[in-house]
Order: sequence, then C-alpha cells, then structure tokens
Amino acid sequence: MPRLIVRRPSPQLADGELTHLDRVPVDADLALSQWHGYVDAFRSRGWEIVEIAPADDQPDGVFVEDAVVVFGDLAVLCRAGAPSRRGELESVRAGVLASGIETADIVEPGTLDGGDVLKVGRIVYVGASSRTNTEGIAQLRALLEPRGWEVREVPVTKVLHLKSGVTALPDGTVVGFEPLVDDPGLFSVFAGVPEEHGTAVVVLDEGTVLMSSDAPATAAEHRFRGLDVVTVDVSEFEKLEGCVTCLSVRVRD
Repeated sequence: MPRLIVRRPSPQLADGELTHLDRVPVDADLALSQWHGYVDAFRSRGWEIVEIAPADDQPDGVFVEDAVVVFGDLAVLCRAGAPSRRGELESVRAGVLASGIETADIVEPGTLDGGDVLKVGRIVYVGASSRTNTEGIAQLRALLEPRGWEVREVPVTKVLHLKSGVTALPDGTVVGFEPLVDDPGLFSVFAGVPEEHGTAVVVLDEGTVLMSSDAPATAAEHRFRGLDVVTVDVSEFEKLEGCVTCLSVRVRD
C-alpha cells in the first residue's frame, strides 16, 4: 500500500516565506479544511496516511515535500535553503525513521529543497534555484548515482522551486506553464499547459493524477489524454507558492 507523509498546517501559515508572490491574506481555517480534503483524496484511493507531529511554530511546516525526498528505499533529508525553515527537519526525520526507511542527509554548506527535485523514471531533475545550491546538488548526485539514478541540474529563476514550474505525468511527459519554465528543451519530453496552476500534478496511479481545481482547462487536456483527473482546492496554499506536490511526501512500495 502506498503511503502519504503529511503534516497539518500551522495556525501561523500566513507568515510563511514568499519569494515570487506578493503577500495576500490567508485564511488558516480554510487552509486546514482544504488540507483535510487533500488528504481524503488520497485516503479514498487506498493510500495509507502517515501524519507527522504538528509544528505550529513553523509557518511553512505543512510543505513537507521540501524536507525529505524518497528514492525507493532511501530517504534524503534535506537542508532547507531558507534558514527560517530549518527547524522543520527534526520532526520530519522522526517520522521518516519510524517508517523504517534508510536515511541520508544533505549537510552544510549544501542546501536542497525537495520541491526542486523531479523524478522521471530513473532521471532526477534538480532545480538550481534560490533554495537549492550547487553543493546540495553535488551531494545528492553522490548519494544517488551509485544507486542507478541519473541526476540532471536545471536552472530555476522564474518560480520558487522546480516543481512550481514543472511536474510529470504517469508516462513521463514533463508538463509546465511555459512562461514559468526556464528551458523546456532540457526535459526529454515536454508539453505545455494553459494555466499556471495546471503545472502541478501528483501521480496517484498509472492512470490517475491529482491537481488543483484552479486549472480546469489543463484538467480537460489531461482527461483528453485518457487520464482520470482528481481535483482539490488548495487556494490558500497557492497564495504561499505552494501546490499539490509540496503538501506531501509519497512513499511507494
């Protein structure tokens, strides 16, 4: 059974880091309701939910994807590019260790945010962004290449993280909103989508993706491809440069 690692949003969510967006009001109660809807979408499709300890003093703690990335039987614990987010790691570490997965750490001076890591088959695209540096990418490469993964560095200047601009469909097609993608030609197969919030998809299974309800035209395109599309409202997280990928860590057996 696939597992979903999540953490409920902090009451201080509205104070989260922002890089490319202007700050607007965030409704913490609505965000919590949306988070429950997001988790239920996975639970209803057979995913086991693993909720790690709340971190109410960490405004960005709900974005657990940035703290750890899972590569088969290895969980890489990240070192956040934003110093304000480094307090999130230890509670995430505890949750990962409890699952029994082998762990490795990105260490100083490296920085790596999980939102900058996109896996497509055995290729790992890593965004060189304001949050992930060259040393962090080098450490990740040293961990993964002996295990048979190929790490490819790609530039990220127009969005916060690589997966703020691109994600991948079940068949490996990388999808993104082209004005927010530095160089679509760096991906083996790329397809543009018509809406900014259509960039992010989570693969639930080989025929099903989950995405934001704020991209109906993109959802229609994916359905035309033959995919089952599940949509959830994540508007309060999108105000903070979040999306459907960064609210969880997916562990598949």
